Order: sequence, then structure tokens, then C-alpha cells
Amino acid sequence: MDSDAVNASKRVKNQGRRLSPEQAAAAAMVAQAREQGLELIGPDGLLKLFTKNVLETALNEEMSEHLGHEKNRADADRDTSNVRNGSRSKTVVSDAVGEVEIEVPRDRESTFDPQIVKKRQRRLGEVDEIVLSLYAKGMTTGEISAHFAEIYGASVSKETVSRITDAVLAEMHEWSSRPLDSTYVALFVDAIVVKVRDGQVANRPVYAVIGVTVDGCKDVLGLWMGTGGEGAKFWMSVLVDLKNRGIRDVFFLVCDGLKGLPDVVENVWPLTLVQTCLIHLLRNSFRLVSKKHWDALKRDLKPIYTAPNADAALTALDDLDEKWGKQYGAMIKLWRNAWEKFTPFLAYDVEIRKVLCSTNAIESLNARYRRAVRARGHFPTEQAAMKCLYLVTRSLDPSGAGRARWTMRWKPVINAMAITFSDRWPAAETY
Repeated sequence: MDSDAVNASKRVKNQGRRLSPEQAAAAAMVAQAREQGLELIGPDGLLKLFTKNVLETALNEEMSEHLGHEKNRADADRDTSNVRNGSRSKTVVSDAVGEVEIEVPRDRESTFDPQIVKKRQRRLGEVDEIVLSLYAKGMTTGEISAHFAEIYGASVSKETVSRITDAVLAEMHEWSSRPLDSTYVALFVDAIVVKVRDGQVANRPVYAVIGVTVDGCKDVLGLWMGTGGEGAKFWMSVLVDLKNRGIRDVFFLVCDGLKGLPDVVENVWPLTLVQTCLIHLLRNSFRLVSKKHWDALKRDLKPIYTAPNADAALTALDDLDEKWGKQYGAMIKLWRNAWEKFTPFLAYDVEIRKVLCSTNAIESLNARYRRAVRARGHFPTEQAAMKCLYLVTRSLDPSGAGRARWTMRWKPVINAMAITFSDRWPAAETY
């Protein structure tokens, strides 16, 4: 092999290039493999053989370091009687070459704890993360298994995929019960519907909450599986859970106008202002009018939500009623019914208005959830549905905290709120 490496190095050098010793050795191995008719990749290819040799060499080096001596070179007067005790076969899965059978050295006292291939570890590289990522995108265990067989040539059974994804359940439980900050400048709440096969396929709401901390960081606070349709009664249990986990004060809670939710919020956090999503109001308005009047209606609605204060907005609504009330009375009634929960943001600075007038902060998260849900169609159990949605959340922040990066968009909002709510701002911190 040494002579082959030298010859390979000379051949390349004669072509006007110089290889490092490692590159020359690799070139010699490839040349020798071709001469022997050995494939570079595949079940019995060079890459798989090389992976096996590297792993076994590394494990033997770890054993030498653990024992303090090379194989068959133990000092006669050593303090311990622990020596090598053969090896055992173990099959591991690599995302590059599939299954690889290796020999793991053992010691007599069974104190050897390998690091390159740990005890009970069956997968190498990023196989686990690939499985979790594919599951988060809505692929079933069978589809993931087929994906590995097709792309990587690796045999990863459906049972193995299930074990990998089930490993996040403890992490999900810890995440969903973690302590939260005492104060949030805003909570954005919404629910999406997933289909769960429990005897028969039924729609189940999953409640999600995003909180914005006093340092401008968006944090997914939790996911809750409900029963039946979205309702204020279940939102009460969600908000109580958040309070029990440490939230003592919330400045704003932004929702899509669910009936009964403001009363629920008041029972949990009396000082919290509930803001109805402007975008939902506008969408519902256009559903109630003919498409040919949309352009005109856009111009007539704008003075309402851009008004300098609530009184000016009411005047603009009266003007809208005078122009469109006879033709579209249902639309005017929609605005008047939502008026009390629509106007709170008009009392604050423009910086605060921009981010609190809609549930856009959580709609982008829901879009990711719906993409995974559509890919699956339905889930066999509630646990499978929650596991998938949690992995979507986890993909936003691999640390598992579900916390998004701090954004410049919130800097002026935080500064404005620190002034506006100075009497309630956390005194122990300086931002």
C-alpha cells in the first residue's frame, strides 16, 4: 500500500499537481480498489470498508487510552488487572454507506465506554436528525423508511423510525411544562385543526400560543390538543396553564375574534388588553360583499383602522355605514360587534399598532403546521399529531426551546411599550 501511495503521488505530480499524503493515500486506495474490481460505493464498496476500518481503529485507540497500554503490551507491575477481552460484533447505520458491521473491543471489567460509537448507539452521523426532520414535514414512518432505502441504500425499519421519533416525547413533555417569563408584552393565540383517527377520523383543534418577551424574543409557549371545535372554555385551561408556569402579566393578547375569549382573558389576567385581529376583520368583511365592490371598499375601510384615535375611527365607521349600510348591513354589523375589541390598539403609538393589529406573528407558524398536516392527511393518534407539530416547532429552534431569534422589527415596539407600561415593566431588568 505504501508503494502504491508513492506511485499515485508520482503520477499526479507528473501531471503538474501535488497531493497531500492523505490525498495520495486515498488515490492509491481508489486505484487498488479498481484493480481488484471493488466498487467505490454500494453494499460491499470501498467507502463502506473504509468506514468500518476507521471506526474499528478509533475504537481500538479508545480502548488503549482507557487501559493505558497498547494491545499485548501491558506492564507486569500495573495497578489493575483489566485487559482486553476480545470483541463483539455490532451493526450500525451510516447515512452515507448504509449498514456497517464492526467489531467493538471489550475489556474484562466491562468499564470501557466508547465515544466514537457509544453503547446502544445504532446510528451514525445525522440519521436521527434526518428522520425527525422528515417526520416534521409530514412523512409517515413507512415513507421515511422507503426514503432511506432509496436515497442512502440503508435499511431503516418503520419500527426504528418510530423509536427515533418517540425519543422526543420526553423532550416534548419537558418543553411543554418549562417555566416561563413573568411578563410578556404580547401573546398571539390561534388554533388549527388536525384529523385524528380514533375509531373514526375526526377533527381535533390544536391550540398554539406565541409570546413576545420584554427583550423582543418570540417564543412558542406551548401546544395543546383540544376536543371538538375551538372554544373559549378550552382557552381558559390553556391560559391557566400558562399562568401556572409563571406568567403574571401580559400587556396585549391578540386573537381572531373568538366569542367569549375576552372574558376568559380577564379572569386570568385582569389588566390584559384583548385585541381582535384586523386582518381577520377585513377578510370577513370582503366575504360579505360583492367582488365588484372590493376596490371601493378597501378605500372606505382604510380610514377606520388608520384613524388617529378611537373617536375618529368611529366617525369613519359611521361614514361607511351611511355609504354601504343599506346594501351590506351584515358587514357594518360585523364591525360594530367587534368594535370594543378592535379599537384598543388605536390608543397607542404607531410602532405598537403595526405589530398588534393582526395575528400575523402566529399565522406564519400555523402555515408550517398546516403544511405538515396536509402531507399526512390524518394521524393515527393524538400523540402522533402532537409529536409532528412539536417537531415542526423544534425545527425553528434546534435547541428545543421553540424560541425565535430576536428581530429588529420589535426594537421600536419594545422601546415604546417600556415607556407606555413603565409602571408594569419588570423593574429587575434593564433593556
